[in-house]
Amino acid sequence: MAGPLDGIRVVDLTINVLGPVATQILGDMGADVIKIETPDGDPMRRLGPARHPDMAAFFLNLNRNKRSVVLDLKQPDGLGALLRLVETADVFVHNMRLPAAERLGIGAAAVMARNPRIVYAAATGFRKDGKWRDRPAYDDVIQGATGIAALNRRASGEARYIPMAFADKFCGYVLASAIGMALFRRERTGRGEEVHVPMFETVLSFNMLEHLWTATFDDGKGTMGYPRMLTQHRRPYPTKDGHVCLLATTDEQWRRLFSVFGTPELAEDERFATLPARTQHIDTLYGLLADLLGRHTTEECRRLLDAADIPNGPMNELDDLLHDPYVCETGFFQTVSHPTEGALLSTTIPVAFAGSPGEIRRLAPRLDEHTAEVLAEIGYNHATR
Repeated sequence: MAGPLDGIRVVDLTINVLGPVATQILGDMGADVIKIETPDGDPMRRLGPARHPDMAAFFLNLNRNKRSVVLDLKQPDGLGALLRLVETADVFVHNMRLPAAERLGIGAAAVMARNPRIVYAAATGFRKDGKWRDRPAYDDVIQGATGIAALNRRASGEARYIPMAFADKFCGYVLASAIGMALFRRERTGRGEEVHVPMFETVLSFNMLEHLWTATFDDGKGTMGYPRMLTQHRRPYPTKDGHVCLLATTDEQWRRLFSVFGTPELAEDERFATLPARTQHIDTLYGLLADLLGRHTTEECRRLLDAADIPNGPMNELDDLLHDPYVCETGFFQTVSHPTEGALLSTTIPVAFAGSPGEIRRLAPRLDEHTAEVLAEIGYNHATR
């Protein structure tokens, strides 16, 4: 069975992380993603361990279900081939700064003039109607500017970025979602759409959902920051032989938790009896919980928590996940055979469609692998750079 985006063609000019995450999602769901690269290729081709040049691990994990076409858009023939390809496409997506796209002749107006039904999608650092519209932005810059690094300082005492390309990956998911919504609108109206995802505002909106806190009610003059997220005790709890992770939220869950750990009286303590009270005294509450859990082994804690039906789990190291019984049971990791790179460890597609499931149809392409093939599909009988 074909994926839900079977028959959709995506012209993908994205590089690095944000854009390739989005277009890989579209490809996983059945879209024909044509990755347009410069002769040097996506920089991620050279980031991380590799068996062969231009096929590094980071690139392999971001670019499955895509075809690689090399075009020099600064040359008339290259730009002409791209615009002819646009005429056959449903989606055009890039993550370059907007003035750069305009200079190349691939701004929204130019592309939509060639294909009025196309979804033109761009992701940049900041809103295109603000004074920062042309500023460069990378993940660390956005994490800092949106308050995430400072939140980590409030919680742990040290300003830190989340140790992953969080802003890039999150905005990539938002971009893929926005493209899907624009395609739905096109099916309803017959008209194309211009979509813009600004990293700063997208991550800031995500961050503020819980952290506006009392500022929600007094025009920004109150205290910002959800206390439960900022207590130093919100962390995996040390046990006698490891760590355990858990979260109780309802009054009933806390009653059961206190009971199985032999302290039922704490459920009647006015500091912990209700959600508002627990929030006000979260440091004390989580400190007490850490003391209770620290008296037991990890296995004992998890057995007690399961008995109380409290959500809990282990604190896995990255290496642990490869051998986790649940992960192995569901087949999340799989070994695939790449035509040139050999055996590779890959992840499955997490989102499931019962009637039109996604599929890993092809692994990450070699640079220039599909140029002749794709150009032939749009009427060229020779390679065009």
